[in-house]
Order: sequence, then C-alpha cells, then structure tokens
Amino acid sequence: MGISLTYDEKIAILDLGDDENRFSPTFLDEIDSQLDEVVGAGAHGLVTTGGGKFYSNGLDLDWLGAHGDRAQWYVGRVQSMLARVLTLPVPTAAAVVGHAFGAGAMLALAHDFRVMRADRGYFCFPEADIRIPFTPGMAALIQAKLTPQAAIASMTTGRRFGGGDAASLGLVDAVAAEGAVTAAAVDILRPLEGKDPGTLGAIKQTMFGQAVRALRTD
Repeated sequence: MGISLTYDEKIAILDLGDDENRFSPTFLDEIDSQLDEVVGAGAHGLVTTGGGKFYSNGLDLDWLGAHGDRAQWYVGRVQSMLARVLTLPVPTAAAVVGHAFGAGAMLALAHDFRVMRADRGYFCFPEADIRIPFTPGMAALIQAKLTPQAAIASMTTGRRFGGGDAASLGLVDAVAAEGAVTAAAVDILRPLEGKDPGTLGAIKQTMFGQAVRALRTD
C-alpha cells in the first residue's frame, strides 16, 4: 500500500505506507501533493503515520546509489520536504508506529508533536555509525527541536531509543500502546482545531527561520 490520505472529522491522517517508507523521488512528489490537499482543504490538523514495521527509514539509499550524479538535487528535495512540514500552517503530529531512522526520524521531528509506540520500534540517528555526517540543514532542524543534551545523545552516538527512553529525553512527547498511537496523535491535535493558518504559519516561519534557511540553502 502506498501513501493515502483520510480524515478524522477535520484532522487529516496521512499514511506513509506499509513498507520502509523511504524517500524516493516519487514518494517526495506524493507527499508534496498530499500536503497541497491538506492545506487546500482547510484541514484543522495533520497526523502522519505508517502501516507496517516502519514509520520511515529515511533516505532512499538504493536510488541514491544508482543516481550519484543527482545526489545534491536529491538531498535538496528531501530538505525542502522537511522544511515544508516544519512550517506547515496547521498543527501537526507524527504517529511513530514503528522504526524512525535517519531522515525518517527527522521527518518526525519536523512535526509539532510526536507520539511513539511504547513497546516496539526505535527512534535513531545512525549517521555516526554509517559515516554520513549531518548536513547543516539537517543538523539545524534537529537542534531547533531538541535540547543540547538530547541533540548530543541522539546525533553523536547512533543510539537506538525505544519509546520510553525517547520520551524521557524529549525526542517524542508521549508514548502509546500498539494500535493506539495514531489515535493518541489525533487526540493531541483535537484541542488545537480552528487555529488561523496564516497566523500559525507565520509563527512557525519565525520560530524555525534559521533551520528553514539552512534546509533550503544546502
């Protein structure tokens, strides 16, 4: 199953799919199209979720390996998507139903809130172990959302955080049982329905201006 969009009343639920949900160019195009739909429809909130073992495994390394000459273009596309989610003019929550690795964990962090499954799944930035340094934009995104202590603990170690540890460090805001993660994310957004999108978008642009500039200029 690919990307799909449904609604719980006025809150949009974007299911990233039931595989590793890696960021292929086609995946990025579909995300952009669905975000257009969410904003255009006047949704009161957005929850992203997944249907399988992974929330997202991040960069599509197979595609990147086969298209090395387009690496700069590809990273720019990924970072543009992250910047868009970071500043989306509606309240957002990531329902981290499975593993979130690398750029997949960055996508979760780009949301306003995160709920993670309590009993299974890891939140991890493996860059230190796979010898891929963070770009300035990706580092700026992570550091805009985490305390210095959490940034050091997650960015320099490659550690895999389970739900409880991720919550205690502030990588996620809450944990929930299997089958209840997406509903818990929706519940976080429910009291925020009806925020003016122009105002909310402007607030996020100001809050995260430095990270957005870094993401869009790498």
